[in-house]
Amino acid sequence: MSGDGRRADYEERLQAFTGRQLRPRTPGQDPVNQPMIRHWAEAMGDTNPVYTDAGAARATGRRGVVAPASMVQAWTMRGYAATASPPGGEDGFGALVALLDEGGYTSVVATDSEFTFLRELVPGDHIAVSESVESISAEKRTGLGPGRFVTTVKTYTDGDGETVATQRWRTLRFCPPKAEEAPAPPPALRPRPAVNRDNAFFFEGAEHHRLLIQRCADCSLPRHPPGPCCPACGSPEWDTVEAGGRGEVYSFVVNHHPKHPAFDTPYLVAVVALAEGTRLITNLTGVAPEDVTIGMPVVLDWLDADPDLTLPVFRPAPTEAP
Repeated sequence: MSGDGRRADYEERLQAFTGRQLRPRTPGQDPVNQPMIRHWAEAMGDTNPVYTDAGAARATGRRGVVAPASMVQAWTMRGYAATASPPGGEDGFGALVALLDEGGYTSVVATDSEFTFLRELVPGDHIAVSESVESISAEKRTGLGPGRFVTTVKTYTDGDGETVATQRWRTLRFCPPKAEEAPAPPPALRPRPAVNRDNAFFFEGAEHHRLLIQRCADCSLPRHPPGPCCPACGSPEWDTVEAGGRGEVYSFVVNHHPKHPAFDTPYLVAVVALAEGTRLITNLTGVAPEDVTIGMPVVLDWLDADPDLTLPVFRPAPTEAP
């Protein structure tokens, strides 16, 4: 069937619901009663005495208390229990909703509810309701998307079958716009190092792929991490030496937790003993955790983590030919 044929078939099936009964006459679970009237009036803040005071109601010419007109729908609500299903099981409303869903009209917003009240309800009235489709519009362009206005009429009757109220209920069933696929989030950044006056030289050197190690200007002791004075002689004077990039694994751990989106777990964190005589905490790359050994020779490599961060890492040293 062509696209036009499918649309025509769908339209015919949808319009066939016009005039169709969606819900047969279904009695409410309880008759109109004074306790529920009182609860409703209290919840709504309605202090009209004709709802709760029989004497005040009789003073107005009524025989006794009456129910607020807007409660008519409440007397026929099904409730949440499975036993509140309509007689005979699922009614025609579910079939209509399924057909609207088939056409993509999966979202709904109420646009209008028009009541006509023919008489007041009094305690003891047992109200029933039936519902039929009055009209289903052709597809319209709305601010919410392509949609159809579905108008149904609910008829409320008393125990004798006399109509006490009607409700024209108009809803807009519309096709929600398709959610645009969100762009992939940018890759997570590695945590930023805390840069200060003592260690700024280290990260500045790393930007140019130079591994700079702090060295005491008086006793020539290399030290890392950088500090304000020499731990051996106490001198505050220092300079730097560029490491040659060779060392060996002094110790290491395999990190599984905590997980961080910038790291592929597990990852290796090692203390590398540099040939210059100091140690550096770094990551090991290019080697599986089970292949790392203490004393394993490693060489310097560089990780350009992002445009603002470059870090030294180490990988296994090439095996020298015999």
